[in-house]
Amino acid sequence: MSIHAVFLNCTLKRSPEISNTEALIGKVVEWFDSMDVTSEVIRVVDHRIPTGVTSDEGEGDEWPKILERIKAADILVIGTPIWFGHRGSVAQLVIERLDGTYNERNDVGQYPLYNKVGGIVVTGNEDGAHSAAESTLFNLSHLGCTIPPNADTYWVGEAGPGPSYIEAGGESHPYTQRTTRWMAHNLVHLARMLKANPIPAEGNTFDEETEHQPHIG
Repeated sequence: MSIHAVFLNCTLKRSPEISNTEALIGKVVEWFDSMDVTSEVIRVVDHRIPTGVTSDEGEGDEWPKILERIKAADILVIGTPIWFGHRGSVAQLVIERLDGTYNERNDVGQYPLYNKVGGIVVTGNEDGAHSAAESTLFNLSHLGCTIPPNADTYWVGEAGPGPSYIEAGGESHPYTQRTTRWMAHNLVHLARMLKANPIPAEGNTFDEETEHQPHIG
């Protein structure tokens, strides 16, 4: 069973500048490689993506091409740095653009992100990993993604300003190593389950406009 993952690296740094978030993403990719999962990493700021809440904001918008790659994937992972205790502005932009999928349907009438598994990678040198993860994973679930247990991995270092993931040798941190392993395996396991047994369309499509309630006698 072929499984493909798309990582959206929401660093604020343009290529070829080194991205701490991409370094931690790379650790998840290594686990995916060991499980025969193919991966692609898209650095969002390297593309012209205007603000908006639709799937196509007009001439020059490169988001539609990225969205097609997301729709073709089985796993969607958002990677974000922490800024002032919350996810970065690029991750916020991505969630706002994904909002456009509310107006789309898959082949059976569900949101197009149904049957995709969502996860998040967070890096920073201050507190905020839980805040970034909780809001982003909730957003992905509301858009149709399925979230497994332990669907996040992060590294924040010591409190206050200081070295980031790469400079501080975060790849050797036992907790981050463990959560990265858990996340990778849980995402792949659930993706395989959903590919073999997709969420049925009954009760969660827009064909049932009358919104019938079940009769409870």
